[in-house]
Amino acid sequence: MKKLMKLLKNNQAFTLIEMVIVLLVISVLLIVSLPNISSQSKEINSKGCEAFQQMVQAQVESYRMSEKSLPADIAALQTSGYLNQNETTCPDGRELTIGSEGDVTIVDAP
Repeated sequence: MKKLMKLLKNNQAFTLIEMVIVLLVISVLLIVSLPNISSQSKEINSKGCEAFQQMVQAQVESYRMSEKSLPADIAALQTSGYLNQNETTCPDGRELTIGSEGDVTIVDAP
């Protein structure tokens, strides 16, 4: 029994207090960083929407050069194969419209 106690006593390992302190530090770091990450997601979605708008604008120009006319709407680009069927909205959910001059605009949510 003495040998077992001596073996356990000499074994170097983390104590419960050390583990709790490590978990506490990790928790504090997560609590501090999560609000910053969530506030950045709006900006990321906005940039993604602007990039999507530019891509659709390029597809409108491609459609105009091929078909010698402007598409009536996003659905015309989809049926002609210029856009995939699931490419109708921005990453943040806003819709795109094509104006009479072929300009693509983002429709803000009401």
